[in-house]
Amino acid sequence: MRCFTVLGPSQTGKSTVVEKLGSLEGTPRKSSSPYGLNLTEFTFGNEAWCALDAPGPNEALAHAQHALLASDACILCVSSAPEEAVLAAPYLRIVEASGTPCILFVNRMDEPRGRLRDVIAALQDYANHTLLLRQVPIREGDRIIGSCDLISERAWRYREGQTSALIAIPESTAEREHEARTELLEHLSEFDDWLLEELIEDREPSSDALYAISSRVLRENKIIPVLIGAASHGNGMMRLMKALRHEAPPVGILRQRLADTGSVDEGKLAAVSFHAYHRQNVGKTVLVRALGEGLRQGASLGGSSLGAVQSLANGRSNAPVLPAPGDVFATVKSDHLSLPSLLTSGAVVAPPEWTEPPTPMLERILVPGSERDENKLSETLAKLSETDRGLKVLQEEGTGAQLVRAQGPVHLRDLCRTLAEVFHISVTDRTPSPTYRETIAKPLEVHYRHRKQTGGAGQFADVKLSIHPNERGQGFTFGETVKGGAVPRNYFPAVEAGAREAMEKGPLGFEVIDVGVTLLDGQHHTVDSSEHAFRTASKMGVRQAFSEGSTVLMQPIFRTEFHIPSLYSGSLVQIVAALNGQVLGFDRDEAAKGWDIFRALVPGGALEDLARSLRSATQGIGYFSKSFDHFEELYGKEADAIVRAKEKSATAH
Repeated sequence: MRCFTVLGPSQTGKSTVVEKLGSLEGTPRKSSSPYGLNLTEFTFGNEAWCALDAPGPNEALAHAQHALLASDACILCVSSAPEEAVLAAPYLRIVEASGTPCILFVNRMDEPRGRLRDVIAALQDYANHTLLLRQVPIREGDRIIGSCDLISERAWRYREGQTSALIAIPESTAEREHEARTELLEHLSEFDDWLLEELIEDREPSSDALYAISSRVLRENKIIPVLIGAASHGNGMMRLMKALRHEAPPVGILRQRLADTGSVDEGKLAAVSFHAYHRQNVGKTVLVRALGEGLRQGASLGGSSLGAVQSLANGRSNAPVLPAPGDVFATVKSDHLSLPSLLTSGAVVAPPEWTEPPTPMLERILVPGSERDENKLSETLAKLSETDRGLKVLQEEGTGAQLVRAQGPVHLRDLCRTLAEVFHISVTDRTPSPTYRETIAKPLEVHYRHRKQTGGAGQFADVKLSIHPNERGQGFTFGETVKGGAVPRNYFPAVEAGAREAMEKGPLGFEVIDVGVTLLDGQHHTVDSSEHAFRTASKMGVRQAFSEGSTVLMQPIFRTEFHIPSLYSGSLVQIVAALNGQVLGFDRDEAAKGWDIFRALVPGGALEDLARSLRSATQGIGYFSKSFDHFEELYGKEADAIVRAKEKSATAH
């Protein structure tokens, strides 16, 4: 079986392309996963094929990445509008990072919204590989009525619902065809000395030789050929499928590529897991592509026995038919197979780095609908994060509530639906609260005496404390300057412990940070003093000092790193400034042509608005990662509102 992925932005007709390709020589068999990955098995040219139709939204980019891990080649569907080229940038980025041979298909050419050469030029801004036209459109006025193949120099007129008709190259197309063919041959000659010599000697190379060179160049992933058509009318589908058949590499090349990038012995690489999901009453289903011989139910794969091997189309057991190299199959009761991974008989090997999905930007607390759901939620989210690498599961600081990081609103909605429909867990979501702190603005001294008389031994401790602000990030420090044994040394740890305990919650309701406490003096009683008494005196004394010294609210500041097409870098300056952030600068992304890495410091309370603004400004393409940098003072109405909200929350509980 040969396998390819069809990917690209939403509304570029990917699913229609797969449907038409699968129907060229028979009836395809289709199956779908809850994550939107559609698999279509069909026959073409007496060969078995499997097309992986990756979901289009940018929030599902991880599933497209994983599909490439199992693909011999891919088709990248793009719009015929030059201004929409940027929408394909994330897909060009992952295609090139993966090393997957790619055919770029400009779809919907029946709806021309710009010149083809402008589309290619705009896309080339995001591709390190040369985008090389293999066809040019034939026009009648504003309509595209066919295409001309630049290798065979044959022209075809589209016919609705039928195969295209061979025609003579129209005079109106001849000049453009000659120009594009010359460019094609010049680029191909860069990878073939024989062709270069033919061109220098002004000899016309044969079509068969050119097709052979094109096939080799694609298999070696040297260029990205560009084909055109309109899938909804069936236009260009046969040519696209023939290009896949003759030019896409066999499964052995994929095995070699994965072994090289994954640091695995090629001879031991048996399979690759690339997709997984949970089904009611079935459990975890893992999709696997065989890369070697000998896979069957019960065989050792990934260090344990392979579960039931099932057909993709109907979910039935495939026991009589052993998966051959290249076959794609489903397996259940193989929970030891992580996703995605390279699989040998004895080990599960981590996938290449390029499969790492974009950092999720949307943070939400999931609130279960009942106590029963609360007990199940944590375990279930852990299961789902195993099959969806775009999802991150954590716990909220302070409350321990389930916190999820999703790729965006659609991703979050799909997660909640899966929890309800598959696991019968009802949840609502809320925005997590930023982690605020407080500190003191000036040094203070306090004298506190703790005295308590009970029926037996009493409690007595007297402390004189100096409390001062520390440098930002220094945290809590403790020291003592007691002289003459006024406070015995064995009570110093208790005084420090009491001061630390007082830091847990200041007058504003938040943890106190960056404060130093020094024990200056005190008194003790030979009978009534104890560690507990000095701990209590220290805690109450520090709290008294805080209440007298008017602590200051501290907001978290995060260092953010944005990954965005260069086209949008200018708009980020305004976004960051509007959120009271600080721009640190930007650089070209050396790993992705046409992308920038933009850095800024942003208040924690603005991250939600930042994610929303970034999605809007970059058409959902840009994303950012964040790491805590420091705390800084926050004053005015914003600080007052945060303190009031904290008081209200404390009262409610």
